[in-house]
Parts: sequence; structure tokens; C-alpha cells
Amino acid sequence: MPDPIVHVVGARPNFVKAAPVMRALSARNVGQRLVHTGQHYDAAMSDVFFRDLDLPRPDVSLGVGSGSHARQTAAIMVALEEVFSAGRPPLVIVYGDVNSTIAAAIVCAKLGIPTAHVEAGLRSFDRSMPEEVNRVVTDSLADLLLVTSPEGLDNLAREGVGAERMHLVGNPMIDTLLRHMERFRPGPVRERLGVPERYAVATLHRPANVDRPEAAGRMVAALG
Repeated sequence: MPDPIVHVVGARPNFVKAAPVMRALSARNVGQRLVHTGQHYDAAMSDVFFRDLDLPRPDVSLGVGSGSHARQTAAIMVALEEVFSAGRPPLVIVYGDVNSTIAAAIVCAKLGIPTAHVEAGLRSFDRSMPEEVNRVVTDSLADLLLVTSPEGLDNLAREGVGAERMHLVGNPMIDTLLRHMERFRPGPVRERLGVPERYAVATLHRPANVDRPEAAGRMVAALG
């Protein structure tokens, strides 16, 4: 039996994207291992996704935790190098644009392990965003660029990427949404939180927005 391919996940968006990919590969009897870096280490930000998305428990949990971008990325690289050196996979699949993504891509490039990047080609064209740096570097290193939209193909082509590396595969986030649509019932959560029937949800997490009191205050005032 061929050695299993490895999926590297570490943050909430990765889990949502990995779930349908792993399910599709399982249906084809492809051997797989799941490595969780622990970039999002709180149970509310990690464990619940494995349960709700029907993901298998990780085969390897690195428990890296939080830190500055440099420290976190470096810690993930050191840990992944040990994992991949102990058992060299035929392919590593990385997802999105988090620090776990770029860390795995760099380690695989150094070790000569083929890499596939799910959600390749997305661009904000804002290099002040850490995620944009992660996207560009990961796409420059990955062997297979699995693209979600024609715009992604155009972005990669403008960067000089050869057509043989690019594959338009669609958006796994939509696959997950459609699979779980019937489960998205807000009633129990709304009742537990005591919110009215008509409500809105906003998530605020980008450091430029929430780490500066004046910016955070303006957003809260606008929402109110």
C-alpha cells in the first residue's frame, strides 16, 4: 500500500477546507494522515471543528500555540521537519494562508517533498497583510496549485506561473457549506445567548482593527 499523503492544518479556516478534500480522497481509498499544528489551540477554536465537520482526530498534534508571526512559523517548521523526516510522505496538502501553510510549504521545499496548495491564487494585493505574504510564498513553492476561481488562475498567470501547475478545482468552503446547510440552525445558540429573533453577527479579528482602541471603537460604534 502506498504511503499516506499528509494534510497540514492549524487554524479554523483550514479545517473547513480540509474536510471535503479528505472525504473525497477517502472515497477513493487514498491513505491519509492529518497533522494539526495547534496554531489555534483553544478548544473552542479547534476541537469543535473536528466534531462538527466530521474530521478524523489528528494523527499528529504539534501543540505549537500562539506567538509572533516569526516565532510561530519557526516553531511549526521545526516540528514539521521532525515529522516529515521520520516518515517522508509522497505528498503534503496545505490549505489557505495561515502561518501553518507557509511553514509546511517551506519545510517541504527544503526536504524535496511535493506540495499541493488548496485555495491557491487568491490575492489581496496588500503586502502589509501577513496572509498575503503567506499566499504568495506558498504559491511560489507548491508543486500543485489548486485554484478556487478563474480570478485565481489569472493572478497566478500574471506572476509567471506555468499552466501545468494550476488546476481549477472549485471552492471546498462551498462544499462544506452545502453539506452542513441543514445543520445551521441558529435557534439553540440564539436562545442560549439571549439575543432577539432579528440579529446580525460580526466577527472582528484583524490586528489592524482590534488592536488599536480607536479603530475598534469606531467599528463598535458603527455596528451599534
